[in-house]
Amino acid sequence: MKATELLHNLGQSIWLDNITRDLLDDGTLRRYIDEFSVTGLTSNPTIFERAIGKSHLYDAPIRSLAEDGSSPEEVFVRLALDDITRAADLFRPIHERTNGVNGWVSLEVSPLLANDTAGTLRAATELFARVHRPNVLIKIPGTREGIVAIEEAIFAGVPVNVTLIFSCEQYLLAAAAFQRGIERRLAAGLNPLVGSVASVFVSRWDAAVAGKVPASLRNQLGIAIAKRTYRAARALITSAQWQRLYSAGARPQRLLWASTGTKDPSVPETFYVKGLAAPSTINTMPERTLLALAKSRRLDAILPEDGGDCEQTLEHFARTGVDVQALAAQLQKEGAQSFTDSWNALMSAVAAKSAVLTAAGNRGGVA
Repeated sequence: MKATELLHNLGQSIWLDNITRDLLDDGTLRRYIDEFSVTGLTSNPTIFERAIGKSHLYDAPIRSLAEDGSSPEEVFVRLALDDITRAADLFRPIHERTNGVNGWVSLEVSPLLANDTAGTLRAATELFARVHRPNVLIKIPGTREGIVAIEEAIFAGVPVNVTLIFSCEQYLLAAAAFQRGIERRLAAGLNPLVGSVASVFVSRWDAAVAGKVPASLRNQLGIAIAKRTYRAARALITSAQWQRLYSAGARPQRLLWASTGTKDPSVPETFYVKGLAAPSTINTMPERTLLALAKSRRLDAILPEDGGDCEQTLEHFARTGVDVQALAAQLQKEGAQSFTDSWNALMSAVAAKSAVLTAAGNRGGVA
């Protein structure tokens, strides 16, 4: 039995951290669903930057939209909505069969809005309305300003994928915002069943301290942080407060492991996936990690609900001078900047392609 199937049977959802028109057109995504137990998909500006920049499949719609006077941002949004809508329709049967547990596709608001609460909420609401699919999560960063927007989006009935979470403390802030939104819906007599996941980034922790800690601690920080966060999530889900909300028809926000592709070539591609196996969670993985996992036939130990040895491991890091709280804030800031850089590069690429394709059209050339 493939390790992908073993994970699925364990109760952990496998989502693909990628989307391209090629994957949709050539049936690859359909095959991943059928053969590798993939039950959802996530995207971000970096993924779209690579997809649009490296494929000619977007050239015709870019040219058409550009000739109509659309801005680079509107061109991108139209392209992204086309891909996300197709993916959402592909996953829709899974969404319906699992009563909304799986079958989700994620689309991110502009990262330029990471520190703009009102702008983030407005963009999230507009994107969800435009995609017009019940199984689309709108990604909102777990920044200070994003936390406020998350609560408001949930209250408005917009499903949310909270992105750029790096620590247990950041996760708890996101979970509390989700819970407040649900409680407000109940108080207003609204349906409390609004989907949400909290995306905890893992591998970037180890990349951040690479070469700065003893060899015995190499590639241990990310999973230790994940274990601490998983313990907090399990405690929250089983709390009396959440049991009350569950009884009223709400569903807990699910924990999602993100950034699970390895950045250290000395460890297996499946290092973080196998190290984060846990029921009632999600692992969204890059395509190469998914393919490597599908070749494996076993899993390692299951993530302990009590966090296992996470506190001892984190204490070892503290003794080497690693300030986890400060590093979490730094990683979140750097993550937001990375998405902003990708967004700006994406806008530049779309603008450049628009100019070239429009000029070719004016000359009577073939795009």
